[in-house]
Amino acid sequence: MTQISSVQDSAETGAPGGRSYELRVLVLLGLAYGFAYFDRMAMTFLSPFVARELVLSNTEIGALGSGLSVTWALGAFFVGRWSDSIGRRKPFLLGALVLFSFCSVLSGLSWSFGTLFATRVVMGAAEGPFLPICLAIMVAASADSRRGLNAGIVQNVFGSILGTALAPVLLVWIAEHFGWREAFYMAGIPGLILAVLIWRLVDEPPAAPRQAAVATGVPRPDWWQMLAQRNIAICSLISCCAVGSAVIGSIFMPLYLDGPLGLPPATWKWVMFCIGFCPAVGGVLVTALSDRVGRRPPMIVFGLLMALAPLSLLFFRGPVEVLTLLMFVSWMGLGIFPLFMGVIPGETLGRGLAATAMGLVVAVGELTGGVFGPLVAGLLADNYSLAVPMWLQAGLSLTAGAAGIFLRETNPRLAHAA
Repeated sequence: MTQISSVQDSAETGAPGGRSYELRVLVLLGLAYGFAYFDRMAMTFLSPFVARELVLSNTEIGALGSGLSVTWALGAFFVGRWSDSIGRRKPFLLGALVLFSFCSVLSGLSWSFGTLFATRVVMGAAEGPFLPICLAIMVAASADSRRGLNAGIVQNVFGSILGTALAPVLLVWIAEHFGWREAFYMAGIPGLILAVLIWRLVDEPPAAPRQAAVATGVPRPDWWQMLAQRNIAICSLISCCAVGSAVIGSIFMPLYLDGPLGLPPATWKWVMFCIGFCPAVGGVLVTALSDRVGRRPPMIVFGLLMALAPLSLLFFRGPVEVLTLLMFVSWMGLGIFPLFMGVIPGETLGRGLAATAMGLVVAVGELTGGVFGPLVAGLLADNYSLAVPMWLQAGLSLTAGAAGIFLRETNPRLAHAA
């Protein structure tokens, strides 16, 4: 097998601007991704309100998530590859921030399934490359000893607090008191503010050495060459399952709480608020552990743990507080996302191909689990019951955790020691 790069290639020392600059980049990129995820998740928490007014079926609600996932995937890979090819990150980041902010406003102006679907598709194209480029900038600004932790904070801490904890409480409150359209309008404002702050305060990272190109003899390895790398292939498989599980859960858990469990919005919005913090806890815990004990063990354990949430919804009939705790513990497993989407692909192929590698893993996951997961779950829910998506979510989580067994260790300290 032709080696594109080695783990050692990804061990370049980061943080050229020092610790204070690293912290500044961490906060601004974290907030930017957090509000990008806030915009994506807005449809999830507003779906009961939107479905009633626009008369949407479960299949159509699933299709809204699938359409966004298609363009998210394509944007992640092709724009990430474009960013690597010209060695620029910042212009793509700023363009994405502005575009998806306007798309959130346009979602609130929708009057039918078709118009809402169109706005979500465009939003996906803007948000898709956002995470790979964010993580590529963060990797370049981070010291080696904090790569995993910083990636986890950007993706899971800010994304969880803003996108899955704050979003249900704030958006549902606005929808109840003013309307779901106004909630979409509000969701688009923070991205525009952050675009200005990032433009002023974050530098374009220095171009990375092109060891990968030298190693292969080609300037830009195609996606088949990258997938020939064991870790990239395994991360892509994990992405298929974990993205499918997370997207199905985010769309159908509120519907399951609102429907079969019969919880009123005033109750289930707080359930979603509480479990919205657990990916943040997991993002710090899992990535910090990965910096100490390696990437592979946390990938296995926390991947399997994600199955507990849907199984709890299916079988637990005790107090809602205990149900919330079980779901909280389970969704700490989402802390594996920064590892298989960012850290492991970046350490496998090297910093010069970081956005391309990350974009490929994101794209594979979104085009499979992200596209077909909610669509299949919606069809099954319409034809059988809302319990079926919960079973599907649990099965995908267990498969993701099991696939982590086959990863090769990429933590620079542990890989060098081996």
